[in-house]
Amino acid sequence: MADGTLALVGAGEFLPAMREIDAELLKRCGGTRVVVLPTASAPDGPEVPKRWATMGVDHFRALGADTEAVMALDREGCGERVNVEAVRRADFVYFSGGKPDYLLAALRDTPLWEAALGVFERGGVLAGCSAGAMILGGWIPGRSSMQGLAFWQEAFGLVPGTVIFPHFDEIPALLTGLLRLLRPRGSKVVGIDGGTALIGRPGQWEVCGRGRVHGTPEG
Repeated sequence: MADGTLALVGAGEFLPAMREIDAELLKRCGGTRVVVLPTASAPDGPEVPKRWATMGVDHFRALGADTEAVMALDREGCGERVNVEAVRRADFVYFSGGKPDYLLAALRDTPLWEAALGVFERGGVLAGCSAGAMILGGWIPGRSSMQGLAFWQEAFGLVPGTVIFPHFDEIPALLTGLLRLLRPRGSKVVGIDGGTALIGRPGQWEVCGRGRVHGTPEG
C-alpha cells in the first residue's frame, strides 16, 4: 500500500474556494515542492494550458509552496527528461482539468506518469481535478459508437472499481441515472461536486469542501 494521499477534485482548481483544501494537502505532502500539469487542456489550444499553469503556480505560491508548471502537453513531453525530473523531485503533483481521454493517452506508459506514481508511493500527494480526477478511477468514458451508447476505457485504477464523475452537481439527475445504468459491470459511480475533494486513499477517505461526494468508494 502506498503511503501517499490522493485528492480527487470535482471542479474549481486553483480558485479561492480550494485554498483551505490545498493548504491541508500541503501539510500532508511531506514537503513544499508542487508541480502543476495542465496536460489535459492541451487540445483546447496553446493559451489554455498556459492560463491553467499560471493560475496553478500563483495559487500554490500564495500558500507558501515552491511551485512550478510542467508543460508536458503530449506524449513526447511526458518523456522529456527535464519534465520527468521535475515531477520526480516533487512532493505534490497536480493534474488540472480538460479532456480525460487525451490526458490518459498522453500519460499511459510514460516516464512522467511513473514519476508521478513514485511521488504518491513515497508519501506525497497526487491530485487531479475534473479530467485529472477521472483518470485515477477504474474507467473513463470513451467515444460513443454505433455499437452502443457508451464505450469505456480502462484508466489507472488508483481508486479501483470506480467511474469518477466530476462537476456532479451540474449534471441533471436524468443523466446521472443513465450514467449509473451504463457503468461498466461491477463498477461504482463516484460523483464529486464542484469545490469539493475526496481525499485519502482506498479504505481511508474523507470529503472536504462546500459540496458532496455521491457514492464514496467502498475500498
